[in-house]
Amino acid sequence: MSTASASASPPAPSLGPSSGPPSSLRERKKRRTRQLLVDTSLELFTERGFGNVTLDELCDSVEVSKRTFFRYFTSKEDVAMAPTQDLWLTFVDVLETADLGPADRPVLLLIQDTLLTALDRTTTDDWSHRVLLSRNLAERTPSMDAHGLHFCDRTTRAALATLHRRLDIPDPADLRPRLAVDMVVAAFHCALATWASATGTASRTAPSPDSLATHTRHAFTALAAAPTFPVTPRQDTSPPP
Repeated sequence: MSTASASASPPAPSLGPSSGPPSSLRERKKRRTRQLLVDTSLELFTERGFGNVTLDELCDSVEVSKRTFFRYFTSKEDVAMAPTQDLWLTFVDVLETADLGPADRPVLLLIQDTLLTALDRTTTDDWSHRVLLSRNLAERTPSMDAHGLHFCDRTTRAALATLHRRLDIPDPADLRPRLAVDMVVAAFHCALATWASATGTASRTAPSPDSLATHTRHAFTALAAAPTFPVTPRQDTSPPP
């Protein structure tokens, strides 16, 4: 996720995991339709290629109109990246009500704990499989990468706006909250990459979602030690393998 000022608007509402439990039959139907769009899009894009599936074909496969599609997603890129976007929307929701802890608690720890809570609320076996398919698609689809950068920018703005609203930050230009968000996001990206690499690219079975939290905690531990990582010159001048 990229950085921006804390005054911008938060991401648009979602019917994903961040929206809480469904309260009516109507809401349950909406969630099922949304999930069917996600699952079908990932299946079609993986089998035929992102650019070889039109929006009309996707909607026909789910038996919904394009008008219905746009009630849930803004584009093919949006639906293809829904699994990880749902996690970050949940993160923003959790941050709104997270226990701030003692006054001397580092904001970095608050953000880390918030992300771990969001992971606990989001991750399931089905979710981990969808994330793996989405990641594989993004690696070979430039438009998904661009969409992801835009989404991350909006989500970072939302998180910063929440921090500035809930915390006593006298100087609006203080860079520390923004840098704390950036560091947690960077650590999670590293964790997600190592977690995904646990499954071969030819496999359609994602690693255990529980292990993603373990990888994330490991990345947070490495993040805490990164500022003091020493500069030790190599004694062997040959290039690394």
